Amino acid sequence: MNSKTAKSMNEQLAAIIWPGESIIVPRGWEIPTSGKKLRVGVPVKGGLEQFIKVEIDAKTQTVTATGFIPDVFKEVIQSLPYAIPYDFIPFPIDSPTSQDYDDLVYKISSKEYDAVVGDVTILASRAKYVDFTLPFSESGISAVVSVRNDDRKNAWIFLKPLKSELWITTGGFFIFIGFVVWVLEHRVNKEFRGPKHKQVGMIFWFSFSTLVFAHRERVTSNFTRFVLIVWVFVVLVLTSSYTANLTSMLTVQQLQPSITDLNDLIKNGEYVGYQEGSFVKDVLKHMNFDSSKFRSYSTLEEYSNALSRGSKNGGVGAIVDELPYLRLFLNKYCRKYIMVGPTYKAAGFGFAFPKGSPLVPDVSRAVLQVMEGEFMNNIIQKWFGNETDCPKQDGMAITSSLTLDSFMGLFLIAGVSAGSALLLFFLIFLYQNREILATDDSVWQKLSAIANAFDKEKDNSNSMSEEPSEGNEILTAMLFAESEASTEILPHLPLQSPEIRISDGLGASPALEGFSTTESGTPVHENITGTT
Repeated sequence: MNSKTAKSMNEQLAAIIWPGESIIVPRGWEIPTSGKKLRVGVPVKGGLEQFIKVEIDAKTQTVTATGFIPDVFKEVIQSLPYAIPYDFIPFPIDSPTSQDYDDLVYKISSKEYDAVVGDVTILASRAKYVDFTLPFSESGISAVVSVRNDDRKNAWIFLKPLKSELWITTGGFFIFIGFVVWVLEHRVNKEFRGPKHKQVGMIFWFSFSTLVFAHRERVTSNFTRFVLIVWVFVVLVLTSSYTANLTSMLTVQQLQPSITDLNDLIKNGEYVGYQEGSFVKDVLKHMNFDSSKFRSYSTLEEYSNALSRGSKNGGVGAIVDELPYLRLFLNKYCRKYIMVGPTYKAAGFGFAFPKGSPLVPDVSRAVLQVMEGEFMNNIIQKWFGNETDCPKQDGMAITSSLTLDSFMGLFLIAGVSAGSALLLFFLIFLYQNREILATDDSVWQKLSAIANAFDKEKDNSNSMSEEPSEGNEILTAMLFAESEASTEILPHLPLQSPEIRISDGLGASPALEGFSTTESGTPVHENITGTT
């Protein structure tokens, strides 16, 4: 047979019909389908069409499925080494018969369907009746609540940068540092003496004035200087942190959730919304929610309307659903709602097949292939688009108040420093007044005597007339020597008295001033020059 004859025979032959009545050439070994197409059940619901949308042609009754999940399924089937023909069979989820996803999955065990493709979450209860492939989408359960009014409009927002316990601790330390400074300065500094009301006012004024570094009172004790150096550093860190946090609160949009925990919904008797036909309803029951407080919805718009109205106006306090749906919802309404509470893990979406189906391992491997390629990114971009310009939802983009734990180290250093200075001061004071403690008086009399000694002002002035310094003694001797010499040379001139008084602070005296101001043109100076 030549090539021309073979070519003419091929043109006369019809297309090859492969098992399953398909003209597609198999890519590997034959899968037994008994000449039938796979009956693939798909859920039909009114909303969330980005995931799956089922349409039925009115004339031909042909069922078509579009969306993220059908596209993934088609790509997975194309990746198999053999052809698998299939037909989609619609299964209404939000119909009056109240069928749900569990009923859809049970259709496989009853042999009505050969597979189920849709946003079906892999659950242990469902795995008793069907085999799931590996998940093609991560999942979990969380809640979305409405956002409260912006705190930037609050007249008391200046108190929010610090937690209440930090405010109380800071105020307490201001008073404590003021008291320590008063104790250290009371005996040696006139600014810290006077009537009792003045001394109390000085404690508060001096300590709180360090907040803006406005204190003008001079301190004389080295203990006080040491305490203030440490405390001023603490105040500097506190004020800087407060200013930065307040600035952030005033400039960054605050997304404050109306409810922070699902348990608050139970305590307050709030209504809770969930997706129609979802297994989330059973999860809420296990979380001890009242079934009479459940409200089901099908679309993102219904989610938004229910949250906007709230429980008291026919809506709900929170929407509890799986993460893929909530992320899609927040991508559209991110500035009105926020995700809160813990995320309860789930296995994700998977394709369901009958128990023991030989397709499950092959489809699972194909799912891994598809997820590792660029197709997954492209299809996500196609159906969900780019993330909108929204505040970051992870961990809630909120500028939180500063806590006491953040400054515990600083307060510890300041407290130890002030306490150590106070302890050393009292040890020295008791040593200086040890004669009081050595008496045979009663304890009360000793304490009274110690208090009187503490209240007495300590005289720190050193009179130079009583305790002349070495320089003053030398100056006095020189003046006496010069006076004696002048008396021998000029006996007729009246001399200043050799008694020279040295003032306390400057070391000057009337005699010295009179001697130094003698004019150069007087006979005294001329005679002195002539004799020399």
